This record gives sequence, structure tokens and C-alpha cells, in this order.
Amino acid sequence: MPWKSERDPYKIWLSEIILQQTRVEQGRSYYLKFLRAFPTVHDLASATQDTVLQMWEGLGYYSRARNLHETAQHISANLNGTFPNTYKGLLTLKGVGPYTAAAIGSFAFDLPTPVLDGNSLRLVMRFQGEDTPINETRGKIFVQQFLSEAIPAQQAAAFNQALMDFGATVCKPKSPLCEKCPFQTKCKAYRSHRVHTLPVKKKAKARKHRHFHYLLIRKDDRVLIEKRNEPDIWRGLFQFPMLETIDPQKPNANDFAERIKVSPSAAEFEFLSHHTQTLSHRFIHAYFYKAISDEDWAEELEGMWVTESEIPNYGLPKIIRDFLNSKQKSFL
Repeated sequence: MPWKSERDPYKIWLSEIILQQTRVEQGRSYYLKFLRAFPTVHDLASATQDTVLQMWEGLGYYSRARNLHETAQHISANLNGTFPNTYKGLLTLKGVGPYTAAAIGSFAFDLPTPVLDGNSLRLVMRFQGEDTPINETRGKIFVQQFLSEAIPAQQAAAFNQALMDFGATVCKPKSPLCEKCPFQTKCKAYRSHRVHTLPVKKKAKARKHRHFHYLLIRKDDRVLIEKRNEPDIWRGLFQFPMLETIDPQKPNANDFAERIKVSPSAAEFEFLSHHTQTLSHRFIHAYFYKAISDEDWAEELEGMWVTESEIPNYGLPKIIRDFLNSKQKSFL
């Protein structure tokens, strides 16, 4: 992992933001891509938000990218490019929570702040034989208190890295190497035969389904796109004009016509394809339609008219990118 043993707070911060809700294998390529494009926090701050969002495309949880850009601008303009070197100071940065602040603090500045990743949480809960769910606040508080008493003041970075490495290689989620574990005699889970039932995780809520109906509207050789500005998923990315329904049923012609400001009798909506994307808390179903009208599209339609070849240059939700990549010929 290219960020391992890193002491530069900018690089640690970048890696930690990318790795939130992201697998290490996927995050690695994005980390390297961002470092090539933005070697310093000043470089990242000088980029446009649209550029940052486009580079983030495919990672999801786009609020991370917006916070990343905003925090870079704050550090560059107001802190002269220097990261705070205290835990409380790091927590003042937008998008930086207790975990990220602890990681930057310990790895960059050797602050005695425990880093609670999945590996350290699992290791402590097994060692202590504790059955408080690790995905609840009280479970994290239990581990935080335990490690705060154990962490050596002068070797915080080495301690945190050792915990994570040990959890990843020995105290693994499945098939842990208990017979080779040096903590075997003191591990309460091992002694009570509960290694495979700890840690406890509270069952996640059922995912919701959302249904997005996208309209591809042509005007001469251009198509209409708009920016998502509402406080919802994919804010700041571009999309085709869209209607959301509570079920898979296609909106009626009146709803479609009202959305794009034409009379229902003058418009047709040809179904093109359906795509599904799984997010952590929901399923997104996207339905794409080509809008055909005998009337000119209303000038007051909000958005941008771009050529079909220009669309991929904008930051797009993955589900729209999948639709574009699936078409063997022009969709207009």
C-alpha cells in the first residue's frame, strides 16, 4: 500500500478520505491518480470542483470529494498549506471525523490517538471477549477507551499500524490464525470458544429501491444535461433530465411532457434500456428513454446543450456512464 509508513499529512489525509467506504484494491488506483494530478494540497485547492468530481467518478459517496476539495482550499488559503497538528485541530477540517483525525494525528505527528479501523475493532473485541456491536457507538467507545490506555505515547504510529497489520494477517475475520497467535492465552474469545462469533455486528437495515427515469432530449446535434444540485446522492454530477417514481412503473406521458415543457400530444418517449446500481443503503434503478417531439424544446429548459461526444467529459454517476458504455451506436 503506497500510503503505508507515510508521514506527509496531505498524503495520509488523501488516502484516508479515499478509503472511507472503499475497498483498498480500488482506493489504491484513485490515490495514485490524485497524487499524480495534485502532488500538493495547493494543487488540489486550485482545481475546479467539477474536475475533482470527475476524477472521483466511480468511488461513490461524492460528498467525500466535495469535502476533500473544500478542505484543500481552506488549508491552502487560510493555513498556508499546513495541516493542524493536534487532534482537536484536525477535527475542525470538513469531512474529517474521529477516525480520520486519529489516523492523520498518529501517522503524521505521532499523537497518541488510537485508530479504530475494522481490524483493530475486531482484535480488541475478541481479546476482551466483548459482545457489544462494533457498528454501534457504544462498541466504538469501548474499543476507544481500551486502546487509549494501551497506546504508548512515543510510538503511536507504530502501535496503530501494528494493530491494523495484526488484525489483517493473524486475527482475520475468517480463519484467524489462533494457534499461532501470541495473545492466545490472554484472549477471552479464544478461551471461551467464541472467536468465530465475535465481534458482534448489528444487522443492517434493508436497502431501499429508487427508480430514476432519464430523458434523452435532442436539439439539432446536441443533447440536454443538467447538474444535480439538490442535497441528495451524486450532488454536483451531471445527468439527463430525470423523473423519480416510487415504483418501477414508467411515468405517464403527461408527467414526462410536463417535465420537459411540451404538450403530451406532441411527444413520444421511446424506452432504450434499464440499468441497476447497488449502493450501501439502496438500489438505484435507471430507465433511459429517448424523447421525440414535433415541437421545439422550450428555451426555458434548464441545463446545458452538449454534443453526444462531449457528455463523457463531464462528471457522471456510474449508472449513466454504464448506459453510455453499453450503447454500440448513437442513442440519438
